[in-house]
Amino acid sequence: MSATLVTGCAGFIGMHCAQALLARGERVLGVDNLNAYYDVGLKQARLQRLQAQPGFAFERIDVADGVAMRALFERVRPARVLHLAAQAGVRYSIDAPDDYTASNLLGFGNILQGCRTQQVAHLVFASSSSVYGGNARLPFSERDAVDHPISYYAATKKANEVMAHAYAHLYGIPTTGLRFFTVYGPWGRPDMALFKFTRAMLAGEAIDVYGDGQLVRDFTYIDDIVEGVLRVLDKPATPDAGHDPLAPHPGTSAAPYRIFNIGNSTPTLLLDYITALESALGTTAAKRMLPIQPGDMHSTAADTAALAAWVGFSPATPVREGVARFVHWYKGFYKP
Repeated sequence: MSATLVTGCAGFIGMHCAQALLARGERVLGVDNLNAYYDVGLKQARLQRLQAQPGFAFERIDVADGVAMRALFERVRPARVLHLAAQAGVRYSIDAPDDYTASNLLGFGNILQGCRTQQVAHLVFASSSSVYGGNARLPFSERDAVDHPISYYAATKKANEVMAHAYAHLYGIPTTGLRFFTVYGPWGRPDMALFKFTRAMLAGEAIDVYGDGQLVRDFTYIDDIVEGVLRVLDKPATPDAGHDPLAPHPGTSAAPYRIFNIGNSTPTLLLDYITALESALGTTAAKRMLPIQPGDMHSTAADTAALAAWVGFSPATPVREGVARFVHWYKGFYKP
């Protein structure tokens, strides 16, 4: 059985997805560059969990390295590719745009070319709710235009979707993009709000609350993300028989290409998210209210009807439950 290539395997979503594939008895080749955008020790701890399981192999490669990626595809000939490697973070994209150009654009181009040369059965890649940018109509639907990104990170994710469609159209590669909505949970990213808030509150420090706590996010628990990703991976994209070139649907195509939202469909006020964390920690946060940051969206909410119709699943883990699980993991991992 050919391996599934999982890029970004030492990342938050990548580790969980690779772990779930291994639990099903599949072979996984994980790729990651273990960069220092956030704590490398956490990435290595995630990687160790994967390396302890049979069927897993790892190669430290930067997806932006075209020579290394070409050699990898030729040697491994993966049956499927789950591309999760990317330079993450909206705010960091303001300070270090070159990192996003390299990883998210050049790196994704290398993935597409590898999938083309090996004619993989299915490419699933991570997009982001950030592509909705300046859209104000909620919930966000795949039918909405996404032509107004408000961060460079979002622009690179929009570019990924367009690049992927071109390859699906030209070379017939079944390709599916998933727009993730604010993923959280155990083994999460230290640059995300839940991680920062938990660390500060346990240290007795004030937390920075942007947008005066009035921002709204469709917080989506990691286990729901994994379930959705695997179901999509198992069902390769197909051409939309009802595609109308005079009124095209942005989420489908005459090519084997699909785009899906994957979010909890329960938009939550940031202050309510903090309340759930306060409950899980048994303490009240000292809050430092700050204005919204450049590049941040005010509100997100996912319409997941298309995902449900395609694979029969929509995320639904309540925020209070998910936050409590994260706190349990955090206390066990860091032993504060």
